[in-house]
Amino acid sequence: MENKNNRKPLVILNQITAIVRGRKILANTSWVMQQDQNWAIIGPNGAGKSSLCRILLGKLPVCSGTMTRHPGLFSPGKISYVSFDTQKRLMRQELVEDTARYYKGSIDEVTTVQQAMFMTATPKQKLFEQIVEQLELQSILDKGIGVLSHGEMRKFLIGRGMMTSPKLLILDEPFDGLDAAARKKFLGLINHLMEQNLQILLITHRFEEIPGNVSHVLCLKDCSVFAQGKKQDMLASQMIQRLYETSPRHRKALINFSSDSSENTSSPLVIMKEATVQYGEVTVLDRVNWTMNSGENWAILGPNGAGKSTLLRLIAADHPQAYSNEIYLFGKRRGSGESVWDIKKHIGLVSPEFQIRYQSQITVRQVVLSGFFDSIGIYQVSSLKQREIARQWIEQLSMDDKIESPFDRISQGEQRMVLLARAMVKCPLLLILDEPCQGLDYTNRQLILDLIDWIGTHTQTNILYVSHHNKETPECIDHVLAFEPAPNGSYSVRCDHL
Repeated sequence: MENKNNRKPLVILNQITAIVRGRKILANTSWVMQQDQNWAIIGPNGAGKSSLCRILLGKLPVCSGTMTRHPGLFSPGKISYVSFDTQKRLMRQELVEDTARYYKGSIDEVTTVQQAMFMTATPKQKLFEQIVEQLELQSILDKGIGVLSHGEMRKFLIGRGMMTSPKLLILDEPFDGLDAAARKKFLGLINHLMEQNLQILLITHRFEEIPGNVSHVLCLKDCSVFAQGKKQDMLASQMIQRLYETSPRHRKALINFSSDSSENTSSPLVIMKEATVQYGEVTVLDRVNWTMNSGENWAILGPNGAGKSTLLRLIAADHPQAYSNEIYLFGKRRGSGESVWDIKKHIGLVSPEFQIRYQSQITVRQVVLSGFFDSIGIYQVSSLKQREIARQWIEQLSMDDKIESPFDRISQGEQRMVLLARAMVKCPLLLILDEPCQGLDYTNRQLILDLIDWIGTHTQTNILYVSHHNKETPECIDHVLAFEPAPNGSYSVRCDHL
């Protein structure tokens, strides 16, 4: 099959069907991507978008039908895939390297952005320099990949994917974790890449993130093709409404289980005095003074790289420099004899970094139950009461049908929802939510935001909330800690009451 310009299509799927764990998906799917087309793939969480990408990459075989790829796609690296899964694999590899460095006595060594860029391809200095300039990576080349902010990580991953000079670049939710300015810049960059004859296949849940140079849209729903065609036709309001149409959801009554905590919740939950975090000559947090009292719900705002995630890691006992700072949690100074587990039992956490670390091949039910024990995986016997609480939180998120599904086999957005249930089962004094809507479709974003608002209004749990989307702030938020550029090149903080 050839197009009107006598150029072979990039990809032809002819009545293909794949099987995942005994279940047929994308049954009888047919789709053609021509060489002069750029496509976006949209659809609800769990619709099969990532599975389709795995088929294109040759990582998920088809059991019937045929897939034909352009001859130029068969060389290694000619299809480049950038996704949250890519980040997870890279960070798992870095953890293995960290263990090896520990035993070699080289604990100060890290894999830098520049080193990781060259891991994917034969070194091409000129190409590397072009990519660094296009993506404005100069400032992070010497940073360890383990300390990159969300936005820095996205830019690095795209740059790394471009190092193989791909013919087809698949971008799976590339705007997640980016601030508004970075999203706007990335839109321009992706449009520019398309104009340079690099074909792009974009997966997104946000229609405003579909670049102007995308010509066609493929809509997936319930692991099958719902519709496909030119962008202007597919994004008609009636089509989108039907694509995301679901059965009505009614909030189930939650028993207001109280926390078993004996802590005095009248004390401030968090106090930071002149908190500072530095890596060599780089200052990430610069003398932060801040108090969060019981009964308050805070939003933490600021651009990528300002220090938001670092601040959260100090609170969650996940940062080594926490003990060199004067920080009080739940009325006790950090480092006064408490263990990490004494801190974690009062904190629930949902973040992209935690989702990367949660690599355990257990069911959704077991993941939620592990929240009672602050463990990754489950190693203790749960009580009848704990199992009932877990079931209720899973029902709140309308995931009853996935309760026995393996956690590592559900979509990234569905994983995020499961981790929220895991964080809440113990009714923590403090719930830290770092980009909780990342990877969620519109319906599930609204479900999560409504639930967060209910938690912040009707329970004793206090919320710390980070998002780069201003319209996705729960109504229960009553305070703001904002990072703002300072004259010395770092960021200062401003605290406001709403």
